Amino acid sequence: MNILTIEKIKSFLKRETVLCAAFLLALVSCFFVLPDKEYFGYIDYRTLAILLSLMIVMAGFQRLSVFRQIGEMLVSKMNTVRGVVLVLLFLCFFSSMLITNDVALITFVPFTIVTLSLAKRKDLFIIVIVLETVAANLGSMLTPLGNPQNLYLYSLSEMSVLSFIRLMLPYSIISLILIVLCAFIFVKKAAVGSGEKNDYERTKRQKLLIVLYILCFMLSVSVVAHFLDYRIGLLLVLAVVIITDRKVLRKPDYSLLMTFIFLFIFIGNMKRIPALSDALYKIIQGNEVYVSVILSQFISNVPAAILCSGFTEDIKSLIVGTNLGGLGTLIASMASLISFKQYCYTNDADKKKYVLVFTIVNVLFLAILLISLKIISII
Repeated sequence: MNILTIEKIKSFLKRETVLCAAFLLALVSCFFVLPDKEYFGYIDYRTLAILLSLMIVMAGFQRLSVFRQIGEMLVSKMNTVRGVVLVLLFLCFFSSMLITNDVALITFVPFTIVTLSLAKRKDLFIIVIVLETVAANLGSMLTPLGNPQNLYLYSLSEMSVLSFIRLMLPYSIISLILIVLCAFIFVKKAAVGSGEKNDYERTKRQKLLIVLYILCFMLSVSVVAHFLDYRIGLLLVLAVVIITDRKVLRKPDYSLLMTFIFLFIFIGNMKRIPALSDALYKIIQGNEVYVSVILSQFISNVPAAILCSGFTEDIKSLIVGTNLGGLGTLIASMASLISFKQYCYTNDADKKKYVLVFTIVNVLFLAILLISLKIISII
């Protein structure tokens, strides 16, 4: 094995740590429960189909710079730094409800870096990017579409979309208030010059693609709302993309889908080992929120959601716990790593300061929301 191959393996392990860990867990569990036909029953095919459909649609919108154009249009209306920052935070918070926290951060963090650079306010990089990350992670918790664990737990819970929103709405309102307060505390109301404007003149084909992706998004939403069978929805989205824009199929995060599959196998096998299954039931049942919050800090909230879901019937508490669990450490939500990597690409990036500010802000938000949880549960 040459040096180049070793470096590639190291790079892959570093880039796909969660995927590799999930694979090892699944592999080890196969020695305790030998593969059989029951393995096929472990996997939630509906969640995977919806997730793939949404990833394809969002990749299509990104290729066409739809979200960035909307962001630039809104930011151009502001004439103060605080106004610009508030718009950026609102973009992450509200867009993540529909386009997922990952896509919101991939789109708006680089845009933020450019915008603040043009405004000569690089001193705001860390606090604004940290708050955007918090905004995306907390905005996404309101809807089943917001993040992968919501999509999975929503499907598992058999709740209606409105019931899901009602469950998470109090936490979303509190989160939005906290985000706005932070913007007023950390960003002064200084004037800002006009930013650079990009030309978004599109061809007829690009305009047609935008319309088609909107239709595909509506198809995906109809599957989420149980109006359309997930197999039909996925086939329709794939058919449209293969015919009109097949290059976009290279863009989805297929490693996330594989992570789900490996975790489904691991949890399915664990449930078939009586001693271990009983122990996990005792630990998780009645403590869903706190167990999922703590687990998320070490393995991130998507694996925590899948792991805990196999050992409790209280999916609602798990929804709350895994969403709040996205706060805290840098790996509590894998979306947070997107922002961190984007910041690291900037000149004179202070990684230690970023992690310190990120941790302090996230822990404060988590503490306040856990206190709010106690109050909400009493009411």
